[in-house]
Amino acid sequence: MKTKASWFIGSAIIAALVAFCGWLVLTDAPAHQFLIRLYVDKRFLKHTLREWGVLAPVIFIGLQALQVIIAPIPGDLTGILGGYLFGLWGGLFYSTIGLTVGSVAAFAVGRWLGARYVQKLVRPDIWRKMGFIVEAEGAILCFIIFLLPGLPKDVTCYLFGLSPMPFWVFAVVSTLGRFPSTWILSAQGARTESGDYLQVILLTAIVVAVALPLYYYRNRLVGWLRRKQATRG
Repeated sequence: MKTKASWFIGSAIIAALVAFCGWLVLTDAPAHQFLIRLYVDKRFLKHTLREWGVLAPVIFIGLQALQVIIAPIPGDLTGILGGYLFGLWGGLFYSTIGLTVGSVAAFAVGRWLGARYVQKLVRPDIWRKMGFIVEAEGAILCFIIFLLPGLPKDVTCYLFGLSPMPFWVFAVVSTLGRFPSTWILSAQGARTESGDYLQVILLTAIVVAVALPLYYYRNRLVGWLRRKQATRG
């Protein structure tokens, strides 16, 4: 009974938020125009954050967390923006906080509302491919999934919420797994802002050389992880 009530309340809250966001989009409200411009216009975002002063990192952390919770928002863009706005180490620090907050929030939502809600949230093909996560509790598995490029990491947070994995283990391991890609994106943004375009090109080339084979074989790697999980089960 408690689970049904939690699911109903959570669904009502989410439905209200979706309806409100839909209204903003359909009416092209000023708030919607402002958010869109923040995401697509780097100079406007930088100018706006500078005007906000000490609140700028807080706003950016919120944007970074939001892109995890609302998966269709491109995470690579916000990661590069972090380095562009705050430099390599500042961008890395603020992005890591935002990604961790968003990841644990999605994990908590998945655990609170349960499989019935998450299955509606996740596309059927992703559920078939990544659904084995709901029975996982190993830190190594979680780390590999967040480390590999090309996997739907944001949606994966909801799936891990259905697993027996402890909350604190997920928070630590998912953060460590995201760290390499977060550093790379922050570095790309910082080098772009400073005008070191040659370094941006070289860094991108190295990343592509390493990530492309992993991306190409990602389905095989996921299959191997699924078989390992089935063997343990």
